[in-house]
Amino acid sequence: MSVSLLFNIRQAFKQNWLPAFFLQGFALSLAYCFYYVPSALFVFNYIAAAKQEAGIYFAIASTALFGGFIPCLYLWLTHKIKQQIVFQFVFYIVVWAILGALVDIFYQQQSLWFGDAVDMQTIAKKAAVDQFIFSALLTCPCLTVAYLWKDCHFNWQQTRTFINRKLFVEKIPTTVITNWLIWFPAVAIIYSMPANIQIPLFNLVLCFFVLLLSMLKRDD
Repeated sequence: MSVSLLFNIRQAFKQNWLPAFFLQGFALSLAYCFYYVPSALFVFNYIAAAKQEAGIYFAIASTALFGGFIPCLYLWLTHKIKQQIVFQFVFYIVVWAILGALVDIFYQQQSLWFGDAVDMQTIAKKAAVDQFIFSALLTCPCLTVAYLWKDCHFNWQQTRTFINRKLFVEKIPTTVITNWLIWFPAVAIIYSMPANIQIPLFNLVLCFFVLLLSMLKRDD
């Protein structure tokens, strides 16, 4: 592992450790409410029924809302987004809608592979495949390039200048390792929930996390 990669990981962890800490607490509080607060079951059951009825369309719409629209709206209202506002809204919504579809398909596939039991062995298998394969090889690299394009003001020619060796040996690995440090405990909590609750819980945790990071975001 190169010195520059280690430096990037340390910097990313310094910037994200506090949001990560609150993320785990938020995810645990939701799981606690589900298992130990009977009055909360009505809400969880209602959401589960909506997910069951709408299927992948629920995942697309809810992830676009919680991962894309709400954080982007916050950035706009706090004047952290000042340029290409319409393009940025469209970007956030479309990118997270696509991710919602991918996550829903992946969660369903995980259920076929490992079942829907909530024992430690099943949760560990799902969390490992999620983080070491799905996130590391697909979602993290794709999101890194997508956000690079956004940061280049949606200029593909400018973006291409950053698609080089440094992107693959430093930037993407930094994103992947930081993702492991932050999300590994959270996805384990998500997989401890029934199948129809996993996407809604993922959305709530995602929204909470993205909003926390948005508060630290510099102006665009």
